[in-house]
Amino acid sequence: MSGGTIDIDEFENADADEFEERNDTERIVLFLAENDDRAWKAATIAEQLELETDAVSAILSRLKERGLVRHKRPYWAITDDEERLRAAYRLHRHHETADEQYGEERLEELQTDDMETVQ
Repeated sequence: MSGGTIDIDEFENADADEFEERNDTERIVLFLAENDDRAWKAATIAEQLELETDAVSAILSRLKERGLVRHKRPYWAITDDEERLRAAYRLHRHHETADEQYGEERLEELQTDDMETVQ
């Protein structure tokens, strides 16, 4: 994924507009991966992707917890652990495929009366 590439099988099997419909997290990861020779401020990433700075900051924090980005205040960069990044991307694609085939899970539909409410 680093360097702005995707697996050729994914490319061949994708719809023509599939890559334009990325969620904000995907867009941030792809932006950082495509610009892996630089570190960025959250506000600059937000500006480049036309997103809210607070949303970008929150997403970056979650990505850091997963080890997918590096952070030295105030800068952010994609992880240098390419295997971890590839593994996270594969897992993400598996989830997307499952959602497409079986529909998205909705926690409220899975809860029973015996379950404790999670907030």
